[in-house]
Amino acid sequence: MGIRKNSVFNISLFIVFSIVIWGIILPDNFGNACNGLFNFLVDKFGWMYLLAMFFFVVFSVLVSFSKYGNIKLGSDDSKPEYSYISWFAMLFSAGMGIGLVFWGVAEPLYHYLGPIGVDPGSSEAANFAMKTSFFHWGIHPWANYSIIGLALAYFQFRKNAPGLISSIFIPILGEEGVKGPIGKFIDILAIFATVAGVATSLGLGTLQINSGLNYLFKIPINTIVQISIIAIVTVLFMISAVTGLDRGIKWLSNVNLSLATLLMILAIILGPTVKIINSFTNGLGMYINDFVRDSLNIEAFGDNSWIGGWRIFYWAWWIAWAPFVGTFIARISKGRTIREFITGVTLVPALGSFLWFATFGTLGMNLGTEVAAIATEVTETAFFVVMSHYPLGGLISFVAVILLCTFFVTSADSATFVLGMMSTDGNLNPSNSKKIIWGIIQSLLALALMLAGGLKTLQIGSIAAAFPFAIVMVVACFSLYKALKEDKGYIKSEEEKV
Repeated sequence: MGIRKNSVFNISLFIVFSIVIWGIILPDNFGNACNGLFNFLVDKFGWMYLLAMFFFVVFSVLVSFSKYGNIKLGSDDSKPEYSYISWFAMLFSAGMGIGLVFWGVAEPLYHYLGPIGVDPGSSEAANFAMKTSFFHWGIHPWANYSIIGLALAYFQFRKNAPGLISSIFIPILGEEGVKGPIGKFIDILAIFATVAGVATSLGLGTLQINSGLNYLFKIPINTIVQISIIAIVTVLFMISAVTGLDRGIKWLSNVNLSLATLLMILAIILGPTVKIINSFTNGLGMYINDFVRDSLNIEAFGDNSWIGGWRIFYWAWWIAWAPFVGTFIARISKGRTIREFITGVTLVPALGSFLWFATFGTLGMNLGTEVAAIATEVTETAFFVVMSHYPLGGLISFVAVILLCTFFVTSADSATFVLGMMSTDGNLNPSNSKKIIWGIIQSLLALALMLAGGLKTLQIGSIAAAFPFAIVMVVACFSLYKALKEDKGYIKSEEEKV
């Protein structure tokens, strides 16, 4: 078992460092390779991303409402480790917290200025922008996370299997099979997707924090400031990671939820309140009404450049994040029932995302196309440009910068925790040394690629490399279903009821 642990850890480190060196020494070559691979996948396999994500939604719903919905993720008498509020706060912080601040204003504005089939800047464009933002950040990404999270939690806590992605495939490959080359490949791919995905988000978060500090305090946007931000945040998330799950990550996640709620309430009160409420209501109605059609929308004879650049890009990005977020959500979900897990992981965070985009998207579109055009010139400054046009905009921006920092820290320390688990044979409480190693690697990767101008390229590369995970996750659904059908504890309890 020790050999396997070291091989997964060592091979993962080698792959990550090789890609970083390639990206720094030959950035153009690296960029061309990543873009070429991603464009090929979007062009030839866009349909597969759409079908896979829709399948994850359908599977989650069917399992939740099935007779297996009452099965506990743990022994039949196990109790949840965390309260609902702490549980929601942690899964939300790990899942997409920093992304909401980054895109909350910017994405609706992009769609408002460049809608499909309607005039830019019109009320129809505003409706399109809201529905599209809801769709990209709604049930689909969270259902995608729930597939890995549910399967892992089930096998970890009910079957006492290691907390590894490969453990999900025990019903299909057998225990010896998941310890072989296929299992190692799955675990190494999961580590790479996690490191690359989180490093990209940390880099983008650093750029936005720098933009916010520039807006608030005239601190310059330059390399020295960005290195300082990464260094300070690295120290903070390492302290949090070493402190442990129950104190550091849980406490910070609760702070995140409180700050995000405060920010949203302030924005609703100081902004066009009725418009925000109407945007939420109308956006939700359009989202529900067009759910199936939008899930499977791809042109057979027309132009798919918008679908590829937005929807399929997002679907691929969420799939790339699934190993990390799914593993973390599994770790904090012991004692929940399957129905409770799926409802909590899909519906509640999706509703939070809808409220967020309705609030900040409306704030942006309410200012008209001229301000929207200025705001979208640089994505990371969009939030601050829009807030400058509202009362107490400076206060809201200040709270947003703090929120960015705390989301930054929780994303990073959640990732170091997960990477520690993945590289120590699924140990639910990995050693501090492993967490520190992965924490430093993440920060150095983000810094190196940010300085080399390769963050976006790494994001595209990680999405392309995670393509096999779409297939892995579909197979995981069938493996989980097979295990549920053969769950002797559940079958016995059902027989006793009769």
